[in-house]
Amino acid sequence: MAYVDGFVAAVPVANKAAYIAHAKAAAEVFIAHGALSVNECWADDVPPGKVTSFPMAVQCGEDEAVVFSWVSWADRAARDTGWAAVMADPRMSPEANPMPFDGKRLIYGGFEQILQAEG
Repeated sequence: MAYVDGFVAAVPVANKAAYIAHAKAAAEVFIAHGALSVNECWADDVPPGKVTSFPMAVQCGEDEAVVFSWVSWADRAARDTGWAAVMADPRMSPEANPMPFDGKRLIYGGFEQILQAEG
């Protein structure tokens, strides 16, 4: 079954256009190195929580929005090979594609897909 890398970040609202440009450039690199798809989502209905929430998880400020992203791979082996190639690709260097957000508050991880339902 497929493998997914998931990401949650707080991005300054003023940097939305820069984030989209960053994401498009990164998506090209991920696809070039075997990713099946790259999905980027800007918060629209993401309420603050009392115990936990997306905004709390990334310490989202008043002038920031939560971004939820995922990259799909055929399987874990394709992800491991592709991820290594992505990280070595000069197009992903901070000079070539700087992150327009605080990377220290980025949450990420790899997930084995256990269900996919389509309508």
